[in-house]
Amino acid sequence: MTTMATTEPAARVRGGRRIIVMIGAPGAGKGTQAERLAVTLGLPHISTGELFREAVGSEDVLGSRVRRYVESGALVPDEIVVEVVGKRLAQPDAAGGAILDGFPRTVAQARALDEMLARQGTGVCAALYVEVSGDLLLERLTGRRICSLDDQHVYHITARPPRRAGICDICGAELYQRDDDAADTVQARLDAQLPPMYEVIDHYADSGVLFPVRGDRSAEEVTEDLLHALGTISAPA
Repeated sequence: MTTMATTEPAARVRGGRRIIVMIGAPGAGKGTQAERLAVTLGLPHISTGELFREAVGSEDVLGSRVRRYVESGALVPDEIVVEVVGKRLAQPDAAGGAILDGFPRTVAQARALDEMLARQGTGVCAALYVEVSGDLLLERLTGRRICSLDDQHVYHITARPPRRAGICDICGAELYQRDDDAADTVQARLDAQLPPMYEVIDHYADSGVLFPVRGDRSAEEVTEDLLHALGTISAPA
């Protein structure tokens, strides 16, 4: 995997639009960073997860195609994913650009995105990679604890611990770890998702638009580095 990037800020805007791709493993915090950048840059935050939920609830032809895969638990084919994202990018609020979160997940999707944007006279101006070690990813992803009486009461053993270990602050019920958050399950998910992500990283590194930043610090510090990569603020001290 290549994580080399140019040292020059990605200040250029291609074709009058700023299309930014967020890359990061589950637990890296890229969704949080996408939301923060969207507010600062005044660009829409486009999450493929949210797009799929909206498509499933729609009555159009594209929505029915997405629904068929989502409801069966199958992966949505690349060509449909690209079509969904393309439809969203065609909306007026994305005329000046957008922040893509959760897409592209594969090299095939990245190439399809390049081709779609090239037809519009634009392209990806920056691929921002929030880089976090495997050990820290496991710590973040396995640390969630849920209230046994109300699953809306969510804690994290390091990031948001309860006042009493193992006990919900709100209702006093016992906290538990979901099966999906168990170490073996999390590791298996990472083993499946990381290799295609690294191929996407190499794709954007080869294109000269990859900007990796360390994700093992506070959200504020990570945001500052991302903004510096985009050329919007001076380098942090």
